[in-house]
Amino acid sequence: MTPIKLYLLRAVYDWAVDNNFTPQVLVDATAAGVNVPANYVQDGRIVLNIHPRAVGRFEFAAEALRFAARFGGQSLSVEVPYPAVLAIYARENNQGITFPELPGGDTPEPGPEDNPPGGKPPGKGPSLRVVK
Repeated sequence: MTPIKLYLLRAVYDWAVDNNFTPQVLVDATAAGVNVPANYVQDGRIVLNIHPRAVGRFEFAAEALRFAARFGGQSLSVEVPYPAVLAIYARENNQGITFPELPGGDTPEPGPEDNPPGGKPPGKGPSLRVVK
């Protein structure tokens, strides 16, 4: 199943570009599979400008953001798996979406409270009443 985060990232990216804003992503640079320039990482995180004028070969691939960008005059390939994306927002007004930091991936494992014994959710039953 395609993670919902991919669709949310695309939506905010498209909104930002359509409104002449600069889309940026906040990335957990310590996450597995992240390929960013280490000398720009601060406190394990990096903010990347992903505006079409700032990057080349940009793509929302099935499992990661991929693009080429220049850092200090040097062209580098960047790859950011979706679980490593902590936020996407417009630089000009900080509007966007933040994502919870989930260890080990995009979707939390169902806990015992998500699957109660007997297959019925806890509760008192229906609470509808007739209004005249």
